[in-house]
Amino acid sequence: MSKSADQADSVVSAVREYVDDHRAAFLDDLAEWLRIPSVSAQPEHADDVRRSADWLAARLKDTGFPTAEVWETAGAPAVFAEWPSGDPQAPTVLVYGHHDVQPAAREDGWDTDPFEPVVRDNRLYARGAADDKGQVFFHTLGVRAHLAVTGRTAPAVNLKLIVEGEEESGSTHFRDLIERHRDRLSADAVVVSDTGMWSKDTPTVCTGMRGLADCEIELYGPDQDIHSGSFGGAVPNPATAAARLVAALHDEHARVAVPGFYDGIVELTERERELFAELPFDEAEWLRTAKSHAPYGEAGHTTLERVWARPTAEVNGIGGGYQGAGGKTIIPSSALLKLSFRLVAGQDPDHVEEAVRAWVADQLPAGIRHTITFGAATRPCLTPLDHPALQSVARAMSRAFEQKIRFTREGGSGPAADLQDVLGAPVLFLGISIPSDGWHAPNEKVELDLLLKGVETTAYLWGDLAEHWRDAP
Repeated sequence: MSKSADQADSVVSAVREYVDDHRAAFLDDLAEWLRIPSVSAQPEHADDVRRSADWLAARLKDTGFPTAEVWETAGAPAVFAEWPSGDPQAPTVLVYGHHDVQPAAREDGWDTDPFEPVVRDNRLYARGAADDKGQVFFHTLGVRAHLAVTGRTAPAVNLKLIVEGEEESGSTHFRDLIERHRDRLSADAVVVSDTGMWSKDTPTVCTGMRGLADCEIELYGPDQDIHSGSFGGAVPNPATAAARLVAALHDEHARVAVPGFYDGIVELTERERELFAELPFDEAEWLRTAKSHAPYGEAGHTTLERVWARPTAEVNGIGGGYQGAGGKTIIPSSALLKLSFRLVAGQDPDHVEEAVRAWVADQLPAGIRHTITFGAATRPCLTPLDHPALQSVARAMSRAFEQKIRFTREGGSGPAADLQDVLGAPVLFLGISIPSDGWHAPNEKVELDLLLKGVETTAYLWGDLAEHWRDAP
């Protein structure tokens, strides 16, 4: 075995010994934090959300962060921490997570009190165990292990944390927060620890999330409901117009038919398609999870490609006219559509909005008036596979898990894209949660072995990033 391999093995052994020695205290501290019911969506827990922020800021100080502050927003408070490297050549890394949690009560189906952590079968059960307090907190022990094993007094990177308090209630004030504190949050890369892996046996790194735009379309015909016998077939019907819009939304290949919708899209590379195909995907099992009976989607793409890397248009709701029992022979005065669009890298939500507005106006017949209201959009984010920071995450995970790390994307949307958009930094996803952890569900849990693998990964990550960032072109 080479000298460098011996040194690498020595580092791994030292990290694991440190983590094992501090495991009990780490889990005791995490349990203390999990007992705080920081439910941001329920006003009666506002004081608990603040208490959670204060608790975290204090623990980050105890960890060694010279700066740990509670930042106010128009809603719930966030926590910011910073630990400069002292090396003028070191890259700056910002870690994102959230300290608020979903509502939970014993009567929802929990086996135990959701805010009284319980360890069973090497799993920690509590609201927030995986989403997201456990995944935020593993960074505290990880950085301490990094320092202990390397002999450093400060991390190998300029390390920052931003832990928001409103993610579970829509991140309403998060973009404003990061825009106001743009200078203090500036970073070369963002690490998001609010995500997961494919499975316990298949550790993965997520490379991107889709964006989101949604709208409500109101269609108006007659000024009131009118008799279908007297006027049917002679005046436009808004419910029919709504149905025609829905029918025209996709072509025969399930592609979105709005002109300009695909403008700028970053297509999947052949390498990415090969990596997706390596994953042990069971489509029949996936359909059972989806409570659906057949796959469907854009021709020429697999199911994983459709949900991770292709844009979509979905009808979320449609209505208009009489909905009661029996018949009512009318032409309704109005109809309603709710649409959402998942966007991928290269798509601009503003451009999509303009394209949809023009398409709707072009589709509707004379005599049908309409209004379109768009909600706040979320931009997509994607980090290329060859980005040095992404490769550092994969190498660090590979050392911790002792196996090949594969790559995924996330079909949903989140505030990570705001960080990329405002800070102009690539977003990396480092999470150890698995699908069975039950985010937002009764009996949420985290696998303790995986939680400690997250600790171990971060112990390796900061040194790897510092070394290979200098090598980046």
